[in-house]
Amino acid sequence: MKVGIVSYGAYVPRYRITPEEIGKVWGVDGKAMSKGLMINCKSVPSPDEDTITIAVEAARNMMKRCEVSPKDIGAIYVGSESHPYAVKPSGTIVAEAIEASPHLTVADFEFACKAGTAAIQTCMGMVGSGMVKYGVAIGADTSQGAPGDALEFSASAGGAAFLIGSEKTIATIDQTYSYTTDTPDFWRREGEMYPRHGGRFTGEPAYFKHVTSGAKGLMAKTGLKAGDYTYAVFHQPNGKFPTRVAKQLGFTDEQVKTGLIAPMIGNTYSGAVPLGLAAILDEAKPGDKIFAVAYGSGAGSDAFDITVTNDMDGFQRHKAPTVKELNSNLKFLDYATYAKYRGKIHLGSE
Repeated sequence: MKVGIVSYGAYVPRYRITPEEIGKVWGVDGKAMSKGLMINCKSVPSPDEDTITIAVEAARNMMKRCEVSPKDIGAIYVGSESHPYAVKPSGTIVAEAIEASPHLTVADFEFACKAGTAAIQTCMGMVGSGMVKYGVAIGADTSQGAPGDALEFSASAGGAAFLIGSEKTIATIDQTYSYTTDTPDFWRREGEMYPRHGGRFTGEPAYFKHVTSGAKGLMAKTGLKAGDYTYAVFHQPNGKFPTRVAKQLGFTDEQVKTGLIAPMIGNTYSGAVPLGLAAILDEAKPGDKIFAVAYGSGAGSDAFDITVTNDMDGFQRHKAPTVKELNSNLKFLDYATYAKYRGKIHLGSE
């Protein structure tokens, strides 16, 4: 049974803030940070937006593009590291919002920035085994960065949803491969508001080791090489890391540019590769090959070999906003407004 993507949808908040605006508050050269990270601005959720509202918008956009009944969805998995509730699932709210049947399984996933791709793999197994007809996998986050920390220049918000099935797939997921170790490069303990990280340690041996290992493992499994793919997308905590790892693996700037959205959005954590993949599917044509590798701190990578099918020709992309359209009509914030929206300002107790 060929399992793949039946539909997809994305959502990114319209608010943005630039590294220059953040830098001038903390006495940091914002222009240098922008150049070093390859981030021009990052998305900011409004006060009434969180991981659940982002997941709902992405899932609704996903359903607008297809004729699948929500009653046929048998599983919904929401991957995030910023679920609003410590104890209460995000997925049940998403299920109600898209009017899915209560006869389904729901769970929230967590594996830093690759929780959304782990959800895709789980849906693949559920559909492929015949346990469910369709599964929904969502990667969404309103990522956190402590005031003045390097993460604050990139941590952003957004997400994408994928309807996984075996009928009328616009793209088949031909192979997947994962690579996982216990590498503590980034963490946030229960009750802590902001995560901590290992500085340069998060690059090597964390990000680059796991992404290259996952990518090479998938290539060995498929027998394909970089030149066999039309597009490639890698986890994008900034614009610099995915650009560098792509070159290490033999991919060109042309293959990477469509899915490289961090420069205008920032690091959406669990939404990073899902949004990059959505941006690629916004433009992909039948026969195109897509190479995707997600990374999650802690640490692991999920790699995917994807082929766009002939059903993409009749797919109703126009019925929901593309990722490019979600990056239009933007509103830029000053730091004070941004800090208020992100809850960085706390009132003292009376």
